[in-house]
This record gives sequence, structure tokens and C-alpha cells, in this order.
Amino acid sequence: MGIIAWLIIGGLGGWIAGNIMRGGGFGILANIGIGIVGAVIGGVLFRLLGLEAGGFIGSLVTAVVGAVVLLWVASKVR
Repeated sequence: MGIIAWLIIGGLGGWIAGNIMRGGGFGILANIGIGIVGAVIGGVLFRLLGLEAGGFIGSLVTAVVGAVVLLWVASKVR
């Protein structure tokens, strides 16, 4: 997957997770960062559960799940 696709999926994943967890996004750069880190976390979680998500939609779902987990953990640490 190309860097542009990573940025698009990261931005969308972070924005969706921000809306799920807080009711709003965090700005484009923060959304992209949260989404990319969330995609890594989601990928690890999905792999541990034996799940595989392919394609654009699967990658987006993985990023959103991981970003929601990331935001939830961050809220608990505060």
C-alpha cells in the first residue's frame, strides 16, 4: 500500500475514532497520526484474535478499531 493510501486511511480512521470516542475530530494532522498508530494497534489486535481484514474497507476498520482502543487507553491514563 502506498504512502498516500496510508495517509487517507489514517486520516479517516482517526477522524472516525475521534467522533466515536469524543464527539469530534482532533484536526487533520492529529487524526492522521492517531489513525496510523491505531492501524498498527488494530493490526496487532486482529492478528492476536486470528482475524484478517484486507482491502481498503478492511484496513479502515482495522485503523478505526485500533484508534478507538488507543483513545480509550489514553483517556484511562489521564
